[in-house]
Amino acid sequence: MEQAPLRRLWQYAESHRGNLIRAATWSILNKAFDIAPPVLIGMAVDIAVNKEGAFLSNWGFETARSQLVVLTFLTFVIWGLESLFEYLLGVAWRNLAQTIQHEMRLDAYAHMQQLEMAYFEDQATGNLMAILNDDVNQLERFLDTGANEVLQVLTTVVLIGFMFFVLAPSIAWVAFLPIPLILWGSFRFQKRMEPRYARVREAAGAISSLLANNLGGIATIKAFTSEDREIDRVTEESEHYREANRSAITLSAAFSPLIRIVVLLGFTATLLWGGFLTLDDRLAVGAYSTMVFLTQRLLWPLTRLGQTFDLYQRAMASTNRILDVLDTPAEIVSGDGELDRADVNGRIEFDDVGFAYRPGYPVLFGIDLDLAPGATTAFVGATGSGKTTLIKLLLRLYDVTDGAIRIDGHDVRSLEFHSLRQAMAVVGQDVFLFHGTVRDNIAYGRPDATQDQIRHAAEVAEAHRFVMELPEGYDTIVGERGQKLSGGQRQRLSIARAVLMDPPILILDEATSSVDNETEAAIQRSLARLVVDRSTVVIAHRLSTIRHADVIHVMERGKVVESGTHEELIESNGSYAALWRVQTGEAVE
Repeated sequence: MEQAPLRRLWQYAESHRGNLIRAATWSILNKAFDIAPPVLIGMAVDIAVNKEGAFLSNWGFETARSQLVVLTFLTFVIWGLESLFEYLLGVAWRNLAQTIQHEMRLDAYAHMQQLEMAYFEDQATGNLMAILNDDVNQLERFLDTGANEVLQVLTTVVLIGFMFFVLAPSIAWVAFLPIPLILWGSFRFQKRMEPRYARVREAAGAISSLLANNLGGIATIKAFTSEDREIDRVTEESEHYREANRSAITLSAAFSPLIRIVVLLGFTATLLWGGFLTLDDRLAVGAYSTMVFLTQRLLWPLTRLGQTFDLYQRAMASTNRILDVLDTPAEIVSGDGELDRADVNGRIEFDDVGFAYRPGYPVLFGIDLDLAPGATTAFVGATGSGKTTLIKLLLRLYDVTDGAIRIDGHDVRSLEFHSLRQAMAVVGQDVFLFHGTVRDNIAYGRPDATQDQIRHAAEVAEAHRFVMELPEGYDTIVGERGQKLSGGQRQRLSIARAVLMDPPILILDEATSSVDNETEAAIQRSLARLVVDRSTVVIAHRLSTIRHADVIHVMERGKVVESGTHEELIESNGSYAALWRVQTGEAVE
C-alpha cells in the first residue's frame, strides 16, 4: 500500500524533526497569545460593567482602576510575546523550508546521477528538470507558510474550544456546530483535489520537457523553418497545462465561499443565542463579549483552509514526484574493489558477453575477446552491429546480461565506479562541452591541473593554436554544449581532456567521423601521440583511420565475425574487405 505523501515527507525529514518541532512550538505559542486579545477585551468590558466586582477582583485587585492598570500591563506583555513568537516562527519555518528545499534538490540530483543510463532513456529531461526545480519549490512554498497555517488553525480550535466550555458550556456547542461540517468538507475537498494536482504536475513536466527539448534543438528548428509548428506544439502542451490547472482551480475556488457560509451560520448563531442568555442575565456581559470575539477568531481562520489545502495538495503532489525519484532503486550498483591507475596494464577480456537493452531483444551474442595490454584494438561494422554497446558495457553504463567483462582479471562489476572509470578516458563522436571556459573544459577530468599541464594537453591535441586565437584564449566561454566552437575545435578539446587525464585505457568512439579531412588529419596526428604505450579501443566507420591497429574485429548483428590485422582481413576477402572496397574503391587482389 502506497504511503501518504505527508508521511513520506516526515520520514525523509527525520534529521530535521527537532527543527520541525521547534518551529511548530513557536506557531502554537504565537496563536495562543494571538487568541488572548478577545479575552482582554472581555475583561475590560467586565471591569466597565461590574467595576469592583469584576473578575480581576478575585486576584487581589479590588479597585477598577488597579484592574485596568493590570489589564493594560498584561496587554503589553501578551502582544509583545505574540510578536516575538511571530518573528521566531517566521524565521524557523522559512529557514526550515529553505534547508529542506536545498537538501531535497541535492539528494534528488545526487540520486539521479547514481541511476543507470536506461533510466534517463525512459525519462524526458525537461520532466526531470521540473522535478528538481518547480516541484521542490512547491514544497518550499508549503513549508514556508502552509504548515504554520495548519498548526495555527488546530491550535485555535483546541484553545478556543477549551475556553468556550469554561466560560459558557451551554452555548459552546453552537459555536462548534459548523466545525465537523467544515472538516468533513475539507477532507472531501482534499480527496478530490489530489488527482487534479497530480495531473497539473504531470502537465508541468510535459511543458518543461518540450521547452527544454526545443531550446536545445533551436538550430534544427531554424534550419527546417519549423518555428510555427513548434509554437503550435508548445501552445498545445501549454493548453493542456492550463486545462489541468483550470480543473483544479474550479474546485479549489469554490471551497472558501462555501466555508464562509458555514462560518457565518456559526457566528450568527452564537451572537443570537449568547445575546438571549445575556439579556436573561444567564451569561455575564464580559463573557458574552469574549465569546463573540472568540467565535470570530475560531471560525474566520477556517475560511483560509481552502488556500491552505490548495497549497498543501500542490506540495504533496510535488513531494510524491520528488520522493518517487529518490525511491527509484539503482539497477547498477558500484562495487567496492579498487583499481590502482598506476598498476593498470590494460588487458580487457570479454568472456562470453551477451546483452539486451530490453529483455527478449538481445543485441550482443557470446562475445569472446582478449584485448592485449598496450595494444590498439579496433571495432568496425555497420551501424547497430553492437560496437558502441561494448564500450557502454566496459564503462558499466549498462551491465552485461550474460558473461563478464574483466580489466586485468577484475570483473568490472566488482570495481568501484570512480576507480573503474578513472582508468579510462573516452573521446566520442558527440563531444559534450559544459558552459564555461576552454580551461575548465580541458581540465574537467582533472580540475586540479595547472595551467602548464592544460596548455601541454592542448598542444598535444593540436588545440593550442586555435585556442590562442579565441578572444580570451583559455578564458573564452565556449557556450552551452560548446556551441561557440566548430565541430573540429570541440573534438580537439575533447582529445586534450583525454590527454590531461593520461589514462591507462583510451577509448575512441568515432572520434573523427564528423570533421573535414584537414581537421581529421590534425586529430589523427594527436591520436597517434596519445595512443602510445596505452591500451586503446577504437570504434570507427572510416577504415582508413584504423588500418594500423594491432587487431581489428568486424562485428555484424551483435557478433564478431572476423578478426585480424588490416592486411590479414583484406587477404581473407570477407566482410572487412567488402567494406574497404566500398570506402576506397580499391580492387582487392
